[in-house]
Amino acid sequence: MNAVPALYPCTITHVRAAPTRYTLRHCSYLWLVDPDRLPRLPRPLRPLARFDPRDHFAGDQPSVRAGLDAFLAAHDVCLDGGRVVMLTHARVLGYVFNPLTLYWCHGPADELRCVVAEVHNTYGGRHSYLLRPDATGTARTDKEFYVSPFFPVDGRYRMRLPEPGKRLDLTVHLDREGGRAFSATVRGTRRAARPAALLRLALRHPWPTLAVSAAIRVHGIRLYLRGLPVQPRPDDHRTPENPT
Repeated sequence: MNAVPALYPCTITHVRAAPTRYTLRHCSYLWLVDPDRLPRLPRPLRPLARFDPRDHFAGDQPSVRAGLDAFLAAHDVCLDGGRVVMLTHARVLGYVFNPLTLYWCHGPADELRCVVAEVHNTYGGRHSYLLRPDATGTARTDKEFYVSPFFPVDGRYRMRLPEPGKRLDLTVHLDREGGRAFSATVRGTRRAARPAALLRLALRHPWPTLAVSAAIRVHGIRLYLRGLPVQPRPDDHRTPENPT
């Protein structure tokens, strides 16, 4: 069992394989937390890390854990009091954008029962996948949510999502007809979530989630200017999990 909270300075890489090969890479940091015991920072540092239940699932529950439990209950999953660890961006200086939040959900004997992958797009939509990883931490699921304007809602994800330890090592592939279309990796090293460590990371990566959102938009413009066709956005791209 890993002690939480923890910080992971990380490098996030996106590689688009088709129809145009393109690579996006940026550095950031992520939090690994227990949603039942979210970190409470010294008052001067609280603007640097806020975990708001409105930023997750339907956004209508009193806590992040309550939102997760409601999602699991809708899929007939009960953890029987088991622990959960959550990998996410925190809200920083009032802003957050979480392309991917992960929840490793355990039973009372600390066995992994499922992983929930909560995906947000830059259009304000969100969608969650219930995953059943195998012994290697790998899970597969059909794509059900509009993310990139350059990919339609088709294909199948293959996600390797081992629970973070000393290292963070995640991989997401999107396979479409004709082969692999997209891959994303997140690589990082664990740091104790001490105030000094957070302050150093915040100074190195100010407004990290705003930087992520801006980078996605800038690279999207570059791809559009290269002639990559934009796929129509489905009318229902805002899932019921996002009531706004």
